[in-house]
Amino acid sequence: MRGWFIAMLALCAGVSVAFADEAELPPEQRMAPVVMSPVVSGGESLDAAAVPAPPGYRWKITKLAWSASDERAYGEFVHAIGMSDCRNADECLKSAANIYRASDPAGMSFFADCADLPYLLRAYFAWKNGLPFSYASGVAAVGNSNDLRYSRYGNYVYARTDVRPPTDGMWPNARTVLWNLNNNISSAMYRFAPGPTRGEPFDFYPVRIAPGSIRPGTVIYDPNGHVAVVYDVDDEGRIRFIDSHPDNSVTRGNYGRRFVRSSAPMGAGFKNWRPLTLTGATQGADGSYVGGVVVPTPDAQLPDWSDEQFFGTVRGAGWQSGRFVYNGETVDYYDYVRRAVAGHDIVYDPVVETRSMVKGLCDDLHYRAEAVDIAVKAGLNQQPQPSRLPENIYGTSGDWETYSTPSRDARLKVSFKELRDQVVKFLEMSRAGDKGIAYAGTDLPGDLAAAYREEAGQCPVTYQASDGSTRTMSFEDARARLFDFSFDPYQCPERRWGATAAEELATCPDGELKRRWYEAERRLRNQTDRTYDARMDFSLADLQAAKAGSGRDAPPDVDTLAALSGLRGSATNFAAAPEGGTPILETIPERKAQ
Repeated sequence: MRGWFIAMLALCAGVSVAFADEAELPPEQRMAPVVMSPVVSGGESLDAAAVPAPPGYRWKITKLAWSASDERAYGEFVHAIGMSDCRNADECLKSAANIYRASDPAGMSFFADCADLPYLLRAYFAWKNGLPFSYASGVAAVGNSNDLRYSRYGNYVYARTDVRPPTDGMWPNARTVLWNLNNNISSAMYRFAPGPTRGEPFDFYPVRIAPGSIRPGTVIYDPNGHVAVVYDVDDEGRIRFIDSHPDNSVTRGNYGRRFVRSSAPMGAGFKNWRPLTLTGATQGADGSYVGGVVVPTPDAQLPDWSDEQFFGTVRGAGWQSGRFVYNGETVDYYDYVRRAVAGHDIVYDPVVETRSMVKGLCDDLHYRAEAVDIAVKAGLNQQPQPSRLPENIYGTSGDWETYSTPSRDARLKVSFKELRDQVVKFLEMSRAGDKGIAYAGTDLPGDLAAAYREEAGQCPVTYQASDGSTRTMSFEDARARLFDFSFDPYQCPERRWGATAAEELATCPDGELKRRWYEAERRLRNQTDRTYDARMDFSLADLQAAKAGSGRDAPPDVDTLAALSGLRGSATNFAAAPEGGTPILETIPERKAQ
């Protein structure tokens, strides 16, 4: 076990934020003394230089600062990891994608949940390249908060830890540094307002949405409590990321609406690492540097520092009223990100885009299969059903955090809905003669449906039933069952995969009590918004009575083929846009939390 304090502080559940109408605290209030939150970060730490490090674990500093070439090399390191097929943090750093793996001591292992992953990659790279490293080892909430990972007004840094030898020969132990990171880092380290705040600098800074600024190694923070690392950005502005989970698994995806926006102090969005400089150090007998202080680069010296992702390119009265304008056109935030990162207007091939989104969802379903399999192998489904749900199903600790899937399932549902909404939007753009659409056919709904079916047909989803047999469903079967998928790890794998037919459930050993829990959790399965600030420790009777906060009566529509079928039958002409057609791009409103 990693310990109670690790479970409490280093977890990374996908939890929703309460979007405040009051967007930001004024700077003078942020800088003023505040009451420290009763919940602060900073788990148990060991002095990385207290005990002599074995030769293979010695962290020698041979460079005083991170240079532009070091940053490029770090990006290449992350890119290679992302492009590989590694499935957990340990496998990733032991795979052929890691060019430094041969120098690792025998028996070394690696662990990371989503908040830890950026730190693991950055610290490991710094160790292997003799670079200085420093990190925020203690943060507290601005104002009061029950949980600093979801503080309404963000956090500030009250403690930093430098990794550098205090004297000649007292090299830090890299294994101890990585252990300390696992103990101290949580998603609270990413939750901060842009601009001046009290305390020490954060490890990251908000970055301009531009080519080269969002790059391999850039971090994406979702204020729902999830963190990812960019590993690739293509010429069409598609941003691909890797992320890790409490079970140490690593998954991949494309940036989209699963990453929500929020008020500025919550700190959502893209962040880059602050370059570090070791000052006041002296060279030891072997030429490496000892002593000194590691100094993070201040905001004023960062050329790509920007708060535009919070307030828009054209500011309004608050963060929700800011507009994003690209080449004179006001567009939706997610469209803006794609255009701005690509550095040009995007001409969408709707058939290609639909194929890409279905492929991404196929990957997500397979990742979910791995997560459910881990829970089943751990025997959670064989344990008795607890008498109550956790205090919050999205943000908790222990077995529920490690083996349940409410956050993962909610992100999957959002992505299925995004696919349906996006193909409808493509049809509306085509109908309006939008020059942002590249389509030469005469039946766009039919061609989109054909592309969907073809890609979906190449995506069987399999799971192992309670009796050890293998069950297979199609992609479209999985889509139809999406809101029947159980997030509850104490239920049989058949119910984890939404089985409702008696024949399929025949192998499920769950008794009557678990069956009633499954049915009672339906309203929770219907919701896609994740609310961390609500008490959710419902009993079975609470759920059966549809107690306030226990979900929705009906799920949203995620049936892409039905939407296409209905539009195909209309009299609308979906032929290609005429040359020079006026772009009439519908702006999809920002998602707001309930």
